[in-house]
Amino acid sequence: MKIKAFAALRPPVEIVNLVASVPYDTVDTEEARALADGNPCSLLRISRPEIDFPKGTDMYAKHVYERAVENFSKFQEENILIREQKPYVYVYRQKMGDHIQRGIVTCCHIDDYANNVIRKHEKTRQDKEDDRTRHVKMLKANTGPVFLAYRDVPAIDEIVALAEKQKPLYDLVASDGISHTVWRVESGSDKLIAEFGKVPVCYIADGHHRAAAAARAGMEMRKANHTHNGMEEYNWFLAVLFPAGQLRILPYNRIVADLNGMTESNFLDAIKKRFKVSSSAPANPPAACSVSMYLGKKWYGLSWEASRTNDPVSALDVSYLQNNLLDPLLGIKDPRTDKRIEFVGGIRGTGELVKRVDSGKGVVAFSMYPVTVDQMMAIADAGSVMPPKSTWFEPKLRSGLLIHTL
Repeated sequence: MKIKAFAALRPPVEIVNLVASVPYDTVDTEEARALADGNPCSLLRISRPEIDFPKGTDMYAKHVYERAVENFSKFQEENILIREQKPYVYVYRQKMGDHIQRGIVTCCHIDDYANNVIRKHEKTRQDKEDDRTRHVKMLKANTGPVFLAYRDVPAIDEIVALAEKQKPLYDLVASDGISHTVWRVESGSDKLIAEFGKVPVCYIADGHHRAAAAARAGMEMRKANHTHNGMEEYNWFLAVLFPAGQLRILPYNRIVADLNGMTESNFLDAIKKRFKVSSSAPANPPAACSVSMYLGKKWYGLSWEASRTNDPVSALDVSYLQNNLLDPLLGIKDPRTDKRIEFVGGIRGTGELVKRVDSGKGVVAFSMYPVTVDQMMAIADAGSVMPPKSTWFEPKLRSGLLIHTL
């Protein structure tokens, strides 16, 4: 892997809580508008600039992107974002309850993305990729990092541990209670870069559209530059690299709007022909090869024998549920496009499934056992794609702590 230090744009310590925001793609326009309300310093005014316009504004209109550029310039002019005096790599620690993960904030190379050194497990949507590519090219900046994972390296852990003994650059607790602490790597950055040079591959955990857009924008800028020499900043994009052993994946649960014309009784009978079914099951499935189903104000346990397939995709619980229940019984052929199914991130808990079904926003819900990081990496290594909405990583990275400019 190729990584490098960069001279970040970043908020002054005293206003970092005002500037740093949730990732642009974890909220819709109205949620972003509410989060930034009364806060002219929120990075959402750059990452989601449509919030500066009336409701109903086309978020892909030219003047919306132009507003992002205006706001980005204004943030620099008013010292809401200030430039580091020299390039650094950083350690970024997150705490969510008793879970802790520590990553390296750095720049990764677009050629590593193109050459599959940075591996993917998800397809991107063209409209979302187009949006972020345009955003990157107009701002000439990566405002939010890509979340990458690599197999643990003890030598890198040692450098991180030394950095953590220093005074942090930032130490903040977001409104959701998650703490975010950042240190500059004042010494050991050359060793860190050398150690990552020995890492054969890494994996996109979260941020496939950000990564695709950054790589595409860089390639387009490279092609347009007749004096390109390989040293330009557009060859690099912002990322946080975490050791896989520290990461936690939460389940991505499912809610279906109807029973495809069946009664509850007929539906349960059909399920019993394909699954082992138990009543009074826990809301969270106890192990892989099992799903908890909420139907008629009651939780049922569905289980099956582990597959002996060598295909890592078909071995996933979400694949088994799709192939043996959602498609044949409920008629959901393509969960990417079918409006009868919706997905609920595990961070919301199973109580959210109960709430939505009991309120009539769905008829049946499925609580999944989480995919493992090893499964994700095996699928990426095989060059395969995970089913839609298979992984939910928590905690999410904050955008705006450190910005890379091209």
